[in-house]
Amino acid sequence: MISEPDSVLLDRRDPDRNMARFYRLDIMPDLFGGVVLVRNWGRVGHRGQERQHWFADLSEALQQQATWIRRKQRRGYSLISYPAVP
Repeated sequence: MISEPDSVLLDRRDPDRNMARFYRLDIMPDLFGGVVLVRNWGRVGHRGQERQHWFADLSEALQQQATWIRRKQRRGYSLISYPAVP
């Protein structure tokens, strides 16, 4: 089980279109032994929107996180930070 949030930050900027957006994916433990994938997105400098997805185990959450990373990279987002593997 994880003890600290597992965070991924993606960024998309296009000065010609006045676009500066972020997309953050956090994996955190919940109170009942499961895992929560928290997606947060919006314009840089603003709070943005948030959606949570609950999973029974970490492997399911990691698969879903990888799916979202691929989706966002296809849309032009760049990977800014990724957790270090111990």
